[in-house]
Amino acid sequence: MPTITVLTPVREDGYHYLPELHECLSAQRLPVGWRLEWVLQEDGQTGRALESVPDAPWISKGGGRRGGAAQARTMGLSRATGGLLRCVDADDLLPGQDTLADAIRVLEANPSYGWTVAPCLDLHVDGRLVPGPYDPSPGPLPERALLDGAKRGAFPVVGTTLTARTDLVRLVGGWPAVPAFEDGALVLCCEAVSRGWMLAAPGAVYRKHPDQHTATAAFLDAEETRLRQEVAIDRAEALHAAAWRWVPGA
Repeated sequence: MPTITVLTPVREDGYHYLPELHECLSAQRLPVGWRLEWVLQEDGQTGRALESVPDAPWISKGGGRRGGAAQARTMGLSRATGGLLRCVDADDLLPGQDTLADAIRVLEANPSYGWTVAPCLDLHVDGRLVPGPYDPSPGPLPERALLDGAKRGAFPVVGTTLTARTDLVRLVGGWPAVPAFEDGALVLCCEAVSRGWMLAAPGAVYRKHPDQHTATAAFLDAEETRLRQEVAIDRAEALHAAAWRWVPGA
């Protein structure tokens, strides 16, 4: 049975929104014949984050030494069995019951495409949902569209809207060991070696709240921001220069 794996890293002290995400994933309507697998990986070993979600056959729980989101995603990836992979952060949501199905249908209909991205809605504490400022037009994405945006300082999408073929994620090395923007870096690597598709419907609800990682002073540090984006851009440029292309099923 074809499977889509949703991978969620969660800090040992950042699991308070997980029950809401569990409810959201439980309500997803997948195409006929598809199943959902949720790989939940604690960035730590307390077990508290994992206990906040009930046990179920479709949920795979694990933990490990604390090392940040990129490490937690990589450790969780070892348990992913789906042919498609989607990351959803522990404090975010999917905007509709057909969000995963939208990506599945596009990738089923376009087997030569390796991935999709989608618009993202920012959920503010007052309940407002605000779309991103740089969303590309729906449909096939032009070559280097996302990389060129990143180089201008206007990365067009949110990395956690990525749904990719799992073998492609593994082939490009997954998430680089940077303290943030590892999800955006993965999108740029996928773009460098395969065609991508921009979905029309929103693919994520990005919750804005005071305790989120992206609200910390370290995340907002200008020099660190420059360096982590430089790492992602250099990696993507190297893949473009190699002229290697992902081949479905190879």
